[in-house]
Amino acid sequence: MLAPLDDELEAARLAKPGVADQTQLAYHALFESPGPVDIPVRRGLAALAARRHGSAALADHHRDCGADMLLQADELPAEPRLRAAVEHIDLITVSPALVTRRDHELLAGAGWTPDEVVILSQLSAYTSYQVRLLHGFDLLSGRTTPMSTPPPRPTRGNGRVKSQAARAANGGARPTAYTQELLDWTAWVPPVPLDELTPEQKESFAGKNDGAYFRLLSRSPALLKARTAIDKAIFYTRGGLPRAERELAATVASKVNDCVYCASVHARKASHLSKRSDDVQRVLDAVPPRDADWRPTDFASLRGGQDPRWSAIIDFTAALSTTPCTATGGHLRRLRACGVPDEQLVDLIAATAFFAWANRLMLTLGEPFWPGTSPKEEQ
Repeated sequence: MLAPLDDELEAARLAKPGVADQTQLAYHALFESPGPVDIPVRRGLAALAARRHGSAALADHHRDCGADMLLQADELPAEPRLRAAVEHIDLITVSPALVTRRDHELLAGAGWTPDEVVILSQLSAYTSYQVRLLHGFDLLSGRTTPMSTPPPRPTRGNGRVKSQAARAANGGARPTAYTQELLDWTAWVPPVPLDELTPEQKESFAGKNDGAYFRLLSRSPALLKARTAIDKAIFYTRGGLPRAERELAATVASKVNDCVYCASVHARKASHLSKRSDDVQRVLDAVPPRDADWRPTDFASLRGGQDPRWSAIIDFTAALSTTPCTATGGHLRRLRACGVPDEQLVDLIAATAFFAWANRLMLTLGEPFWPGTSPKEEQ
């Protein structure tokens, strides 16, 4: 479900067909295939996430496809299991960095199984990706994105601050500052044990490591297979935006969403590819002010000290990463003035959108720790 583009922009998008094709396959796996959560509930929760992002078009799409309308209501459902899911989607969508292991205990207490919990995170995360693709392509085509009104209730995260705990759930030393060093990640939801992975699950993350993250996501293998292919199509293909700048976009999105783990991986890649480690470190060292929902309110510190092109990329990426998106045509005009053509802007939108997805999975299903510091062996 992508916005229509003019011929030139459509040609730029189709130059990397894996993104569009696999995005559709991911949509099919999440919203049209049998699974542990009823399809009307999935669509209802996705429509709620779309409303939180301000996307009227996407919320309407799910409504027209049979979404459970109770889940989009301004009031929380009375039924405890659905109420827990709605509160969790609210939290993941608006404030992913504020999700804690305790939030998962609340889901489990309401009767949500590990397979279902992964689906809940994927619903919010994939919707976050879709919204940014739609918003970015609307901007490229000169259209105005219709905005929806989010539910008036505050999320569970409102007024929280991000955890600064010294230890992760597995006992490992937990990083609390941004770094370009290698980190590990532990899950709050049980991953599939190595010796229990099916051939389909193994295939779903082929080319990636078999650590806790991908084994956890393999609980929904068709969705993970499409997501793995999207990742490769955005970040590892030739042509378009220089790869270093795709990795810069991933780093900036991770700063906006406050994902220390993702930022470490992609800052390291951006530094290696660009040979501008100091400039990348400036992004990591920035401390943007945040509101009561932990959303950044100003990006001056993120772009500080950068040249005009990187400054424009950082500003656009940050604005497209906010909830709701705040990127405008002015951001695109500034990028074009810096020599970024539309075929590269298609890549920039895709890279930024993908990390709205990636960050929400990393932040809401587990937490990072320093390698070699956990007394518990990952299973």
